[in-house]
Amino acid sequence: MGNRAPENFETLADVRAASGKPFDAGASRRKFLKALAVAGAGAILPGGKLLAQAISPSVRAMTGRVDVHHHLFPPFYIEAMKDQLAANGFTLRQWSPRISLDMMDKHGIATAFVSPVQRLVMDSMSDRDEKGRTLARKHNEYGAQMVRDYPTRFGHFAALPLPDADGSLKEIAYALDTLKADGVALWTSYMDKWMGDPSFAPVYEELNRRSAIAFVHPARASCCRNLPGQSGIIEYDIDTARAIDSLLWDGTLAKFPNIRFIFSHSGGAFPVLAARIVDDFPKNRASNAPHGVEYEFKKLYFDTAHAGRAPALDALKDIVPVSQIMYGSDAPIRNYELTDDWLVQYAGFSEDDWKAINRGNAERLFPRLKA
Repeated sequence: MGNRAPENFETLADVRAASGKPFDAGASRRKFLKALAVAGAGAILPGGKLLAQAISPSVRAMTGRVDVHHHLFPPFYIEAMKDQLAANGFTLRQWSPRISLDMMDKHGIATAFVSPVQRLVMDSMSDRDEKGRTLARKHNEYGAQMVRDYPTRFGHFAALPLPDADGSLKEIAYALDTLKADGVALWTSYMDKWMGDPSFAPVYEELNRRSAIAFVHPARASCCRNLPGQSGIIEYDIDTARAIDSLLWDGTLAKFPNIRFIFSHSGGAFPVLAARIVDDFPKNRASNAPHGVEYEFKKLYFDTAHAGRAPALDALKDIVPVSQIMYGSDAPIRNYELTDDWLVQYAGFSEDDWKAINRGNAERLFPRLKA
């Protein structure tokens, strides 16, 4: 699937003819895309078609993008969480704000919204734990300082010490009022509790009152880690589907309609399972979705972070309009190429769609980007 030529090319020979340069049929996908770029936007294809018309518009709109899925991992966090990181087999590469900026500049990112990495504070925390509150506070102050240092380059989603609801309410007030964070960062599950758990209702009430933005990153629930004979990789995508199902089941989406949720990785497994949820949602819980299940789904936002292949995006487009899709990368944990190399091959979005995904939709959610 990934090695075929983009739309409108008959064969690799057509690419070679258009570029005027030899092309190795065994080259990697990335080399293939670079060969296309060599041809230039004005190269003529057989039949008089412009090469630029054969490439996804994202190739021609690679500057000024907004990345809503970008991570930070301060040195104090790495030290505090080193045992958990090691237990999960998670190795963080070297990082600093400057490293993020260099990556952003190389890939046409004007602004990146940073959020915590690897389940900050919650794996070993109880419902009330001072360590969790302290880690979340230090993490948020670090992120806020990045925004002060580079106000046009970074945004910030604040960490909360969930499952500590009281501590989270205090952190919401401090992060949004004092630090001026752009929203909060949540996880799809907290140990054995998914997002719709009733114990989180006070947090959602406050976020709803503030019409806050909640960026949601997948976790691996404690139920499903280290399953025998499995890599565990798909658990992140499956947990996203579980989280959305949980928010619907417990009525959270309908009770707190002002929260703008952004889910990662094109929704993980959710888009391909959404129809099943719609079809089989129990009638005795209809009051938890008074406007219908599909209505609740269409309010959600999703980012594209390393989930830009056609099956993922085609499924997502069946669930939500383009207005709900934003660019995300998962950098610097993942390289930008892991997302971009697939997006540039996707033919399912128009020029206007790409403008919305790359920047316009984020400007609606974060009006300060228009300044």
